[in-house]
Amino acid sequence: MDINKLIALLPDMAAFVAVVETGSFTKAALKLGVTPSGVSRQVSRMETALSAVLIERTTRRQTTTLVGMAVYEQCRQMLDSAKEAVIASENNANEASGRLRIAAPDSLAREVLEPLLMEFMALYPAISLQVQVTDLRVDPAYQNLDLVFYVAEKPHEHLVCKTLGRVRSILCTSSQYLAEYGIPDSPGDLVDHLCLPLGLFDGDNIWSFTQGTHKVVVTVDGRYINNDAEMRLKGVKQGFGIAPFPDFVVRELLEKGEVVQVLADWQLNSDFQGGIHMQFPAMRFMPNKLRVFIDFMEKRWADSI
Repeated sequence: MDINKLIALLPDMAAFVAVVETGSFTKAALKLGVTPSGVSRQVSRMETALSAVLIERTTRRQTTTLVGMAVYEQCRQMLDSAKEAVIASENNANEASGRLRIAAPDSLAREVLEPLLMEFMALYPAISLQVQVTDLRVDPAYQNLDLVFYVAEKPHEHLVCKTLGRVRSILCTSSQYLAEYGIPDSPGDLVDHLCLPLGLFDGDNIWSFTQGTHKVVVTVDGRYINNDAEMRLKGVKQGFGIAPFPDFVVRELLEKGEVVQVLADWQLNSDFQGGIHMQFPAMRFMPNKLRVFIDFMEKRWADSI
């Protein structure tokens, strides 16, 4: 293909990448700030230039063809290279500046990250932060993010990972509740207790425990089901039952005696436990704003140990 024709197709390639990654012309248009019909014309123009169908469209859905996926991979690499070219030129200024987009789980963001983010912004006034608080496993490669925090046993394999610490899930309740209902001696006793499952997904009320090689699975129930850690903690303090929490949420309350841990000799297995992972895409040229953020977080975590 003539180089001039190729250059003319570059914006269309970027639009095509957005369609594949967002899953629809409408979402791609919102991301790019144009109309869906405009995005559709760009993709059609690419298909005409390449003499290939890249996306099969029906009234109900769209599907990227095998040829389309191969073209997408090359277009994605092109956009990544263009991004690195911009980063390389910006880094010559040797100043950490610009907007940094990060995402983190709700409880971790509120209880642990928020004071660190405030401290970071005070140290680097030329950097602005855009923080997305979500318990969904977002991917910076597809969602316009520079860095994400995960809490999981295994991080995303396709991203660079810096593990900052670990989180353990524990069960807590109030002394008031234990005085009224008694202390559970084993996970099986929980079937006779009021519990506070998250209720976020089917099966959230099925709790799994391990003690060495011994594993116990129990189905729990209760009057108050809530997926927000702060609201669930208030319910525990009101004597509504026994609930799971990340250890960092209740650490100070346990020390003060405001809540009580139960079944401490058993490990509660949950999705929100494991390593605290800071992850970002691999790149040859890292923006200064991202580099100083990673260095700051690693140092502050090390200082707190």
